[in-house]
Amino acid sequence: MTTPTNLAEDRHHHLPYPPLDGRRHRHYMGRPISAPSSAASFRGCCCCLFLLLIFVALLAVAVALVVVLVLKPKKPQFDLQQVAVQYLLVAPTTSSASPTVSALGGAAVRGAQPTAAYLSLNITLLFLADNPNKVGIRYDAAALDVMYRGVPLGVATVPGFEQPAQSRRLVQTRVVVDRFNVMQSDALDLVRDAALNDRVDLRLTGDVAAKILVLGLSSPRVQVSVDCAIEISPRKQSLTYKRCGVDGLNF
Repeated sequence: MTTPTNLAEDRHHHLPYPPLDGRRHRHYMGRPISAPSSAASFRGCCCCLFLLLIFVALLAVAVALVVVLVLKPKKPQFDLQQVAVQYLLVAPTTSSASPTVSALGGAAVRGAQPTAAYLSLNITLLFLADNPNKVGIRYDAAALDVMYRGVPLGVATVPGFEQPAQSRRLVQTRVVVDRFNVMQSDALDLVRDAALNDRVDLRLTGDVAAKILVLGLSSPRVQVSVDCAIEISPRKQSLTYKRCGVDGLNF
């Protein structure tokens, strides 16, 4: 005869799976998403994103090749056309060390050795922007340095603007220098140039950044160099010489 104890042992031996405790049972019934499945989904998203980035990069390269082969973009020209002198004054400060020739407003006078000289300048610069391309160009704002013997005197600020395809545009800027103190090392040369030679040599240099516009998109930035030598007569208050080079002066 089978006792209750033997019956319980029999049932235990015939169970297909071992009994589950409460924690394992809840985990089994809830059927959570397994870790391997989540990792595979993440790898799939990363792969799709990587392929999308490759496609965008290839598309950008294809568009750039079409622009280069079809439009054949050329480097824009940015050249100084005219210089109007409103005012130029060289005022020396002297010592009694030895006599020499000085200048005041362009008039030669007999004086003493200059220890420094004050240069005042007011000129207007007129640039010509030439766009030979079949597409428009956007110029960024630029600052061009005005120098005397390598010493910066002032800055000519060129505003930013957009230029249509195959067109020319005049751009105007002004340089105002108020009593710039030229120290002793260059003061004698400045006074001598203004009084004896009736000339003040200045140099205008800097870079103008431009971008080619295609279908509302802009190309990488292109630098257009400006390097001009100008000569001004203090007596005549006018420009007597101008020379500009492409990407630098060529003397």
